[in-house]
Amino acid sequence: MTFILGGKMSRQAITLNCTEDEKKQLEKWSNGAKVEKRLHARSRIILCCLKNKRNIEIAAELNISRFTVAKWRNRFIEQGLAGLTDSPRSGTPKKYDETLRITILKTLESSPPKGQSTWDGKSLAFAVGASVDAVWRILRKEGIQLQRSRTWCVSTDKEFSKKSADIIGLYLNPPENALVICIDEKPSIQAIERKRGYVETSSGKIVQGMKSTYKRNGTLNLFAALNVATGKIKTQTTKQKKRPEFQAFLDEVMKEVSLEQHVHVILDNYSTHKRNDDWLSKHPNVTFHFTPTSASWLNQVEIWFGMLSRKALKNGSFSNIEDLKKAIENFVEVYHENAKPFVWRKREVKGAQLKNTIMNFCN
Repeated sequence: MTFILGGKMSRQAITLNCTEDEKKQLEKWSNGAKVEKRLHARSRIILCCLKNKRNIEIAAELNISRFTVAKWRNRFIEQGLAGLTDSPRSGTPKKYDETLRITILKTLESSPPKGQSTWDGKSLAFAVGASVDAVWRILRKEGIQLQRSRTWCVSTDKEFSKKSADIIGLYLNPPENALVICIDEKPSIQAIERKRGYVETSSGKIVQGMKSTYKRNGTLNLFAALNVATGKIKTQTTKQKKRPEFQAFLDEVMKEVSLEQHVHVILDNYSTHKRNDDWLSKHPNVTFHFTPTSASWLNQVEIWFGMLSRKALKNGSFSNIEDLKKAIENFVEVYHENAKPFVWRKREVKGAQLKNTIMNFCN
């Protein structure tokens, strides 16, 4: 259909029709924050077309060419929502095929070159006869990170299942009206003193700067007791970490506990924690629960020790033991302002997680 406007022929745009589901999808694309930019723009064009606006009006409103509006109007008429996505492109033919991928994976399982403990991108590329860029593209696609490593600790305790179930049960379903406490010590914390500041690297980045030489100003030991239900922590610093100091710390913890309340104490197998029958006989309301051998990570207070190390001790400078002690006390004070219980999310560690070859992961 045509009509006369000012003596010139003008073509009327074809009216669009769509289903309610298609319209909802278009509105979702046009309003979505995580939608691809071009799909967002094309859906806005079609929504304007559905309002019976002319191409030239839509082009002015969206600040685009009227030919662009016409293109996506026609594509929607012909293909619907599928027409708003890009058509497949042939692209540049792949230079390397599946054979290179398999070769790289098999090479990683062989011994690294002489003089190297592990493979790196350059030596791997030389070994398989490909470019370094091609090798890294395949490694990234497979999720292989040559420079990262991870240690593991698998308990050999024959009663691992029984002991771990006992402790995790206390976390997830503690006895009614009982108190569950995690206790451990952080031994030989060094009061290290060294100059600190900020430096600019050759790449222009500003990083923390620390002098390579430092002065040792003594050490102290830290006992800590974590209340599993509240996340509150009780600490005590000592010069030694022997059994008398441990029992003295237990006495301090028990001062705040009623004799009628039963207390479950979670400990690791450190020798200081053993042979405390004399102390336990004086506190019949207390029961010790020991973590399995090589499984101290089951003790939640270790999580708190990690926070203390990262936030208060790492890269710190302490001119004497008192400065170190004060830093720990300050951290505890601030921590208590927002203390809350830890949510137990540790997954079970099984030997089956360990694979002897990369091919087992990638195939």
